[in-house]
Amino acid sequence: MRFSDGFLDEIRQRLPISQVVGEHVIWDKRKSQPQRGDFWACCPFHGEKTPSFHADDRKGIYHCFGCGVTGDHFRFLTEKAGMSFPEAVEKLAGMAGVPMPARDEREEARQEARRSLYDVMELATQYFEAALAHNIGARARGYLFERGVSAQAQTRYRIGFAPDSRNGLKEHLAANGVSAQEMVDAGLVAQRDDDPLPFDRFRNRVMFPIADFRGRIIAFGGRALSADVPAKYLNSPETELFKKRLTLYNGQTARTAARDGKPVIVVEGYLDVITAVMAGFEGTVAPLGTALTEEHLQMLWRMNESPILCFDGDAAGIRAAERAADMVLPLLRPGQTVRIATLPGGLDPDEIILQQGREAFAAVLERAQPLSEMIWSMETRGVLPETPEARAALEARLRERANSIGDQSVRRHYLQAFDEKLAAFFAPVRRGGFEGRGRGGRGGYGRDGGYQRTSRGTPRLVVSDTLRNSRLVKPGLSADPTPREAAIIVSLVNFPSLAETRMEDLAELELSTPLAQKVLAALLDIVTADHEISGATLAETLGARGFGEALGRMRATLARQGVWQAGREIAEADVETGLRHALALHYKSVRLNRDLKAAELALGLDFSDESFEKLRDIQNQITTVDGTEALIEGFGSLSGRATRAF
Repeated sequence: MRFSDGFLDEIRQRLPISQVVGEHVIWDKRKSQPQRGDFWACCPFHGEKTPSFHADDRKGIYHCFGCGVTGDHFRFLTEKAGMSFPEAVEKLAGMAGVPMPARDEREEARQEARRSLYDVMELATQYFEAALAHNIGARARGYLFERGVSAQAQTRYRIGFAPDSRNGLKEHLAANGVSAQEMVDAGLVAQRDDDPLPFDRFRNRVMFPIADFRGRIIAFGGRALSADVPAKYLNSPETELFKKRLTLYNGQTARTAARDGKPVIVVEGYLDVITAVMAGFEGTVAPLGTALTEEHLQMLWRMNESPILCFDGDAAGIRAAERAADMVLPLLRPGQTVRIATLPGGLDPDEIILQQGREAFAAVLERAQPLSEMIWSMETRGVLPETPEARAALEARLRERANSIGDQSVRRHYLQAFDEKLAAFFAPVRRGGFEGRGRGGRGGYGRDGGYQRTSRGTPRLVVSDTLRNSRLVKPGLSADPTPREAAIIVSLVNFPSLAETRMEDLAELELSTPLAQKVLAALLDIVTADHEISGATLAETLGARGFGEALGRMRATLARQGVWQAGREIAEADVETGLRHALALHYKSVRLNRDLKAAELALGLDFSDESFEKLRDIQNQITTVDGTEALIEGFGSLSGRATRAF
């Protein structure tokens, strides 16, 4: 019996893979993080003492970093338990509470018809490819050349050309044994009420084959070469093979890229995807002839927990972003969100890459906003409400947005985040002397170094001496790491097992100095080679590589600062608590420092209320980060310490 893809996907979605694998392994409590769907164990496929077998509930896959085995729910039971595929499906369906499908001869006939339709679509793809390579495709090749689509990209994406003929494809398919009904079922021919004869649906168009997640061609998108046609882009109609709401262009490649840790990026068109992928952004996809749907979002989240949605910076792009936010908010779950990237100057991603280079598009993605920040920007528009009524209206709109979130936990945190922003937004501005020296005589710097509100009530920059001298504002002034970074590195040296459980995250950690980055890279390299290395041996090995003096300076810095949990004699549980806290603050400070630079640049180029509001919000967050270093109650009790940490 053949099982439909939808039936198998439903089992995967309902049943955490950790539950399937958990019947055959014992999860390592120290490395596993169940709240994140992240589980580690000794591999059931080969003997080992240190857990290197990983199961990821978010992606629905398992992988052993020791022997290399990988797969999903069904493969695990067929390879580990020795079941046949139907036996594995029946067992997993029972575990997931999904009823087994009854045998349906008509459905099986449709499945058989679908298989033949895949062959029809493959024949059509080959026909279009041959036409593009022929003399008849010269104009189409010229168009692709003008759009920067290389011959390599044309081959990779099997781009073709539909000649300007009513019957060219139809006759080619008929000559290869394809029936008239199969041509209709595949969406390759069309028919008008006033014309009884079917004709080729795609004519005089550059053809972009659309593949499913298995790489099979299921539809086409055609770009017209004539200016006098009703639709510049024409997609295949929905068929047995093609459902727009369930298809993403380049979905198969993006899914593979996501498994390799690359970002998932959503753009608008075929050429945007192709140019981005050829520039190295292999996780780029596009919806097909429809706005982003709930089904699309679920597919994206199975690839990556935080895909980036790209929108134009014009009014139409902002409206599209607002519609996407309205669709996404109710579906948010812990660890599942989106980020919003705004494209500059009305340029498409392919234009940015071709005109300004790969780094320009990477910078756009780097500036992508969290969804909560995007909603805040949409609701405030950079305007500070001055009346109580206007402020209450803003608060009500934000609460309405947050209350649309289905998950209670995420909803609570959105409400809290908006409350914090409102409190900072409406906080009174400190007064000082020297008013009237600002731009146009509307404001000035006070005694505390802050730029004051003008007489018109327009907000201006507020920068305190504390912030001006903050390490976050001026990072990397010293060759040595910051105390926070030193605490992270020394904690990992003392307890290498803490590095092993965070290997992927630590490999991407951004540190403020080249020295700190080199020490961390060497540390991870050593731990990867020896999973059971002790802290003393790790320190000796780092010393042999020339990092002994640097480690000594780090320990001395921590001793002067009173950072007691970095000592070798401290309980591992206390060190891990401090490490988690330090990493969380570090990630936030790195992001804030990056955002602060961008906000300062934006304020210099455009001294607007919107630019000011964004800068002020970042300043408030920096202050919060600097003020939360010592807020872990009872931290250190396992090491005999009754007071709080530093």
